[in-house]
Amino acid sequence: MSERYTSTKTYRNLPCAHRQWKHDGHCAYIHGYSREYTFNFDAESMDQHGWVVGFGDLKELEEYLIKMYDHTMLIAEDDPELPIFKDLHQKGICDLRIVPETSLEGSAKTALEKANQILSKITDGRARCFQVEARENDKNSAIYTID
Repeated sequence: MSERYTSTKTYRNLPCAHRQWKHDGHCAYIHGYSREYTFNFDAESMDQHGWVVGFGDLKELEEYLIKMYDHTMLIAEDDPELPIFKDLHQKGICDLRIVPETSLEGSAKTALEKANQILSKITDGRARCFQVEARENDKNSAIYTID
């Protein structure tokens, strides 16, 4: 049996709006949540401080989350109304982020991939992010996990 050390880091209070244009119900309307992301890290060995990941070393990850989700509007790249949202962005009415999909599941996957890009640099491949939970409120979340 191999040993693994794990740790988590959570970022909260990331208010953004989005819409699920393919949905037949109210999720097709623009709506927003204060998103939260919990990153789960693991490693077979700890660093010189006895940590899986130095949380202070995750500034780039925090900056990415703020850039993507702090007072922004997420619109899917295949949204038929994308030109309208681009115009609103150009007029300064919204801070647009065009993403492959606006679901929590999609943003959990994207956040995990970004975390691993950063961890690869700062830990030289020693640690990784194996799971991200993206939460839109206290009732709903989506989790993306890799083996």
